[in-house]
Amino acid sequence: MQFKNSLEFAQSLDQQDTLSLFREQFLIPKVDGKDIIYLCGNSLGLQPKATQDELHQQLNVWQNHAVEGWFDSEQNWLNYHHEIKELLAPIVGAKPEEVTCMNSLTINLHLLLTSFYQPKGKRYKILMEAGAFPSDQYALESHVKTRGYAYADAVVEISPRAGEETLRTEDILAVIEQHRDDLALVMFGGINYYTGQFFDLAAITKAGHEIGALVGFDLAHAAGNVPIKLHDWGVDFACWCSYKYLNSGPGGIAGIFVHEKHFNSDLPRLAGWWGYQLNKRFKMEKGFVPETGAEGWQVSTSPILLMATHKAALKVMNDAGFENLRKKSVMLTSYLEFIIQKVNDQVGEEFLKIITPKNVAERGCQLSIICKRGGKTLFDALVAQNIIGDWRAPNVIRLSPIPLYNTFEEIYFLGQTLLNNLKTNC
Repeated sequence: MQFKNSLEFAQSLDQQDTLSLFREQFLIPKVDGKDIIYLCGNSLGLQPKATQDELHQQLNVWQNHAVEGWFDSEQNWLNYHHEIKELLAPIVGAKPEEVTCMNSLTINLHLLLTSFYQPKGKRYKILMEAGAFPSDQYALESHVKTRGYAYADAVVEISPRAGEETLRTEDILAVIEQHRDDLALVMFGGINYYTGQFFDLAAITKAGHEIGALVGFDLAHAAGNVPIKLHDWGVDFACWCSYKYLNSGPGGIAGIFVHEKHFNSDLPRLAGWWGYQLNKRFKMEKGFVPETGAEGWQVSTSPILLMATHKAALKVMNDAGFENLRKKSVMLTSYLEFIIQKVNDQVGEEFLKIITPKNVAERGCQLSIICKRGGKTLFDALVAQNIIGDWRAPNVIRLSPIPLYNTFEEIYFLGQTLLNNLKTNC
């Protein structure tokens, strides 16, 4: 499509948008009675209106049934997660039995690393991106240290080439091949939080398996954002949070994927009673017998109220249809890219440099932008004008138009605001 830098064109795109009504299903923050422009769903998604209804429903179960809510309510809590699994599985390309929601992201990563990082002999190293979210690095550091290895030796970090901001797939695959004899695990982010790069997870998985390593992904910035086919790609395990693109609330319950090929394996795991075989769980017998599937990695009692917010948000996404959301996402983000380029054209220099890949197959909603100078000042000016993005030191502004609730008109208005600030201050 040939984009135009005009209000009329942006409004025409909104009028043609078959998903436009979904914006009405979200609570948009307001200032002085006017909706803000919220482009920070990559950090915290907005609240669906249905969240309060689902939450109140479970509060009523608690009020009216108390402990019997686990067994006797219309949808008892013991099985509450089953519908969530059905809603969640298509979003990450899994079978329902391969996913479950539990805990928080890094806790889940620790639980999965306990099972899937199994160093043996000279095969003890882990490959990860050098610029991964720090929590992943901390988790890997703790696991290699507890197994008796030094981080600098056991964790292989791959960085972009000199002068480049993102990783080349061929370089990732080359490093995997280079370490074919000593890699135990390939552990990557699905999308890099800083640059917004969507990695070729299928190619990485294939390469890792070909040299005898297991492969897992942190999908915090990918789940609900980009197309994922964990089962078909043969990924061994994955984990993600739900408060970004899945709109399930701050600190919302996280999720895991374990490929069905591992269901009957003898992988070690940290056990707890909620992962015990369901039909015998309340017999309170000694000796851990895991539930079949990803649920066997559960540890603690399900937090029903967190699950309620998750369920409400997943229903909205399911109603929209992920393929429809992805189609609009590509269009929205491409229009944002176009508008930023037009701002640079009118300023007369590449003041705003997009470091996220230009290829739409290598990115999701997020564009990461380096300002030539005064980046934090520009970011603060946007916030002062009720345009909410995300600042990442030392010099990146992250903007993420979300297909469920952002509009093309908002992107146009962002461009005008950027231009006015740059003309005034630069």
